[in-house]
Amino acid sequence: MARGILLSRRASVRGTCAALGKARHGRSRSAHLDRDGVRSRRRPAARRDAGVGGARAGRGRRPGDPLQPGRPGLRRQRAGAGHAPEGADPDDLRVWLSDSRHASSRTGDRDVTDAFAERPNGEIEGVVRGLRLGTNELTARLPDGRGAWLTITNHPRGGPIFSGPQLQPWRCQPTAEDAQCNQEPTISWLYRSTNPLLDSLQPYDPANPPRDIASTTTDEGVTVPFVVRVETGYQNRDQYRIAVLWQPGKPWQRWRPQEQWNNKLFIPHGGSCGVDHEVGTAPTTDYAGTFDLGIPVVADALGDSPTVALGRGFAMLSTALANTGHNCNVTTEAESLMMAKEHLVETYGDLRYTIGSGCSGGSIAQQTIANAYPGIYQGLVVTCSYPDSLSPGLQFSDYHLLRKYFESSERLTDGKFWNPLQWAAVEGHLLPLNAVTADEGLFKQAVMPTHPCAGVRDQERYDAARNPGGVRCSIIDGAINVFGPRPESVWTPQEKQIGRGFAGSPLDNTGVQYGLEALRSGAITPEQFVDLNEKIGGLDIDVQPRAERSTADPAALTNAYRSGMVNTASNLSGVAIIDHRGPDPGVAHDARWAWAMRERLTREQGHADNQVIWYGVTPLIGDPSYSKEALLAMDRWLSAVEADKRTVALADKIVQDRPGDLHDRCTQTQGVSSEDGLFLPVADPLLDDLTGGALDGLNGAVNPVLDPALNLVVDPVSDLVCGLGPVSDLVKTDFATPRIVAGDNNYSDNAKCHLKPLRRTDDYGAFGLTDAQWSRLAAVFPDGVCDYSKPGVGFTETEPWLTYQQADGSVVYGGTPMGRAPRSAPFGN
Repeated sequence: MARGILLSRRASVRGTCAALGKARHGRSRSAHLDRDGVRSRRRPAARRDAGVGGARAGRGRRPGDPLQPGRPGLRRQRAGAGHAPEGADPDDLRVWLSDSRHASSRTGDRDVTDAFAERPNGEIEGVVRGLRLGTNELTARLPDGRGAWLTITNHPRGGPIFSGPQLQPWRCQPTAEDAQCNQEPTISWLYRSTNPLLDSLQPYDPANPPRDIASTTTDEGVTVPFVVRVETGYQNRDQYRIAVLWQPGKPWQRWRPQEQWNNKLFIPHGGSCGVDHEVGTAPTTDYAGTFDLGIPVVADALGDSPTVALGRGFAMLSTALANTGHNCNVTTEAESLMMAKEHLVETYGDLRYTIGSGCSGGSIAQQTIANAYPGIYQGLVVTCSYPDSLSPGLQFSDYHLLRKYFESSERLTDGKFWNPLQWAAVEGHLLPLNAVTADEGLFKQAVMPTHPCAGVRDQERYDAARNPGGVRCSIIDGAINVFGPRPESVWTPQEKQIGRGFAGSPLDNTGVQYGLEALRSGAITPEQFVDLNEKIGGLDIDVQPRAERSTADPAALTNAYRSGMVNTASNLSGVAIIDHRGPDPGVAHDARWAWAMRERLTREQGHADNQVIWYGVTPLIGDPSYSKEALLAMDRWLSAVEADKRTVALADKIVQDRPGDLHDRCTQTQGVSSEDGLFLPVADPLLDDLTGGALDGLNGAVNPVLDPALNLVVDPVSDLVCGLGPVSDLVKTDFATPRIVAGDNNYSDNAKCHLKPLRRTDDYGAFGLTDAQWSRLAAVFPDGVCDYSKPGVGFTETEPWLTYQQADGSVVYGGTPMGRAPRSAPFGN
């Protein structure tokens, strides 16, 4: 999937043709001579963007990285830039493609000049097809002998590009043409009906068009029938989908797309967190994998921003590998989106910017990809959000251990009775339901290596006794390229038997004083506190309980931060974020994670002004209207950034160009309004169908805001927590975690704490501990207890744009920076 090469007549570079940089992420048979590339004003962007092929990314705070008018997002994902000499006639330019490096003769070269022409944008552009896998040399030459050559590295469509050796075993779709699951794309059609009872898009037959086709007007004022073309294909051994408004029978050229496309991109994501070993399905709804009930009217009532985006002229793209319920590895998620976006740009046309959307795992995908591989998105719409998979994973691993203690039959016989409210006090929640949901519904399927996973037969799966070399179905083992294998010094008998280490684990609870704040508040007794910490134990590498505390593998810890699997928020200043959410009734999606991300942003950036939080009364999502409204609000936000011609940092534009009405807010059941129109909770999506969106033109009331000091959502008129009425003073919207109850801070990214001495002078409640209890506690923590005033062991900022493979495809455990995008080499005078 080789990138393009730009030749432009607008500027000169010492009188030579400068070609683009090396494209490491090629997968198809094309190279693209593109118009804009990475000019001097954009050089930092070469490190930030999805398709820069081998380019590194920085912290995202550098000047000269604006969203350029007309082509901010993927446009900057070109591999480099080039300029023809001032006054040169483009008809004199000749371009050759060669399999050899630095060819001294044109013998055997292929003349690809005919692929280039002056396009409607006034630039010389072309797509060169027929690249060989591996290195290719593209040479541009003028009649006087001046020119430049560029080496392009083309990768196979089946991948990988930078994620390293692929997950095995892997089961392709039945129609696959080879072992890499390749097959020609298929085209299907959908349309929107004028029948208000048909909420979802319906199948469409171009040869026999139905009579009830609705029309839609895009955000650029183009009115067309609401007919959608859906391309379904396979890259990187898995499925992608691209959908866009299409006028059947009319041409669509990469250089001249149909007029209804606004050159913007919308990416929906799936929920949950897991690892499959077979081809999956690219998600297409707001809450795929979370509330994907298969009932159209329910899906529409919960929000249907994909249909809204399509109707406004967006293209919609999704990949199965960016669905965290199918693949919870940030590297392969990012790789799949980069490849799919490249295919879209090469086939459909240039992009202005990209907006992501998703709940739960969909928020994990967006926020971790944006941090680890910045440039793939420009705007994030997240809901029921987590910052990453491992931060809540620590919370859920604590739940898992606490449940084993609380629910043990020993609690009925040892006199250490705990009531459910005391369980919850240690867990940091109102009731134990949250822990049960997280453990049974999320933790076990994501982390336990013996849990079933799609694509792996029972006899292939790991079993410590019967099949130690079997497939370990955990997200940690699925990302062994990221975490690295365990060193031989800590191998279990099973690892010794098979001669290799399992993936290193970042899970750790050494030094954690469970229930400390509950003890201090009087919610639990000193004896309960000591007994809990004596008996809670930890987990071994197979996620089985053991008497000793869990101990993380040092390399895995560092790699977790460095890779972005733990989201440090180091590289998020260049994206706009809208996080919309509601109260959690006990389904393990605490609202606190929105504020944890805010804390991390503030730590890294000094502010969190590129993040907006909306809170509503609908559990988890805030309000069904939010998904649609957030899309429209994000579009306004990025459009303002796009229109900003100043030569200032993109991070500054994101903050300074945020619309004035777009801020933290909460909504109650009477409905709300905004610059994007009136949105009625629950009823709004259904009324849209009945009224054709007529209500969207209304706007008005001032919205309540968040109280940043308390982390509570407060209505400034009633001074009550939004939607909670008279019980607002009793019910928090920002619950804690077992680690916070143990003394952790609100960043919640301390996977393994530094230790400090256990001191009896510290606060252990109003009554303290008896001498016997203190001796027992000291035996539990011989090396000390957690010091949460320090960053976690192994903490480091996320290093963006890591690759996990050498040039020959061999693995680089833990990753290595891709390096700067290579530049073309000029020749001649």
